[in-house]
Amino acid sequence: MRPLPRSRLQVQKEPLPRTVPEGTRRRILEAALRLFASQGFHGTSIRDVAKELELQPSALYSHFPSKEHILAALVQVGHEAHHEALRTAMLDAGNAPEAQVRALIRAHTVTHATHPLLAVVVNEEVNALPPELAAPALVLRQQSAALLLQVIERGVALGRFSPPHPVATAAAISAMGVRIPYWYEPGGALDIDSLANIHAELALRMLGARG
Repeated sequence: MRPLPRSRLQVQKEPLPRTVPEGTRRRILEAALRLFASQGFHGTSIRDVAKELELQPSALYSHFPSKEHILAALVQVGHEAHHEALRTAMLDAGNAPEAQVRALIRAHTVTHATHPLLAVVVNEEVNALPPELAAPALVLRQQSAALLLQVIERGVALGRFSPPHPVATAAAISAMGVRIPYWYEPGGALDIDSLANIHAELALRMLGARG
């Protein structure tokens, strides 16, 4: 996997989702997010995060027991925001499998395009966590993947979709969103809403949607 150019990551400023309350804990997470994305989890120390915030390392430990706990919090925030976006989109889409796929893929795309640094850290650095810290986020990841697969399988059963292989196609569709941070430049000719529509159309074509 080609890493995101470090120079690009270093200049990006990205707020966390609104679910994270304002305060020192949020500032720590935002600083760690920038550093983990640009330098990698293993290339970043607690002292690096503290220096970014002009704090003493001891001040960080009053909020997080370890660097791993900071990463675990970021991974959890990312998966919670993503899953909630998918769940909300699904509820608003109605019953037609085509509409549900379109809504899910639009939400998936918008989330990855809006929070590219968080997406990179969540997807690339989660393996640095011990199993007990990664487990809650991985449950959410499985639930999010299941939403799309269930819609695809229902569409197949109804004769609306004809993918060559439902699981492989679902994985390929999801990968489109995961790759967004590696090529998409916000503020360019292609806005996020248009990108979301394109990905939704591609997903339906991959599924062989009728009509």
